[in-house]
Amino acid sequence: MKKLSALAILVIGFAANASAQSTASASASATIVTPISITKTIDLDFGNVGASGAAGTVSISPAGLRAATGGATLPATAGTVSSASFNVAGQANYTYAITLPASVVISSGANNMTVNAFTSNPALTGLLSGAGAQTVTVGATLNVGAAQAAGVYTSVTPFDVTVNYN
Repeated sequence: MKKLSALAILVIGFAANASAQSTASASASATIVTPISITKTIDLDFGNVGASGAAGTVSISPAGLRAATGGATLPATAGTVSSASFNVAGQANYTYAITLPASVVISSGANNMTVNAFTSNPALTGLLSGAGAQTVTVGATLNVGAAQAAGVYTSVTPFDVTVNYN
């Protein structure tokens, strides 16, 4: 009887070990998406701006509309006025994040002004079309100092607009 019990325990032990392991297989795959890219098509241009004895601002919306506050004025001869424009290309129907600069300095010789409060259309997140493209327009605010010196002011360094897939 002891031999029969020991044999039963041994058989049960082997049966338990036989079902304690199982294997499944899986495949690995990856899809390489079209890299996202951005290309500038139009520079940001505040046009002709009048300065006075008081500081002011000139804002350009992403749609290219200008407005002045404080001592800054908009002369009748506007000059070239444009929001910046960029073409974004990448994987069709993908969303992406838009990162705008905090500020940029524009200068005319020793005289400077700051451009800040950048905004874009679309704002913060874009969606590439079925063809994998979208236009992003960027506006900002020009801070005009009291009695700002006359001159043509340009970026000390260009400003960056960055796009990344979400």
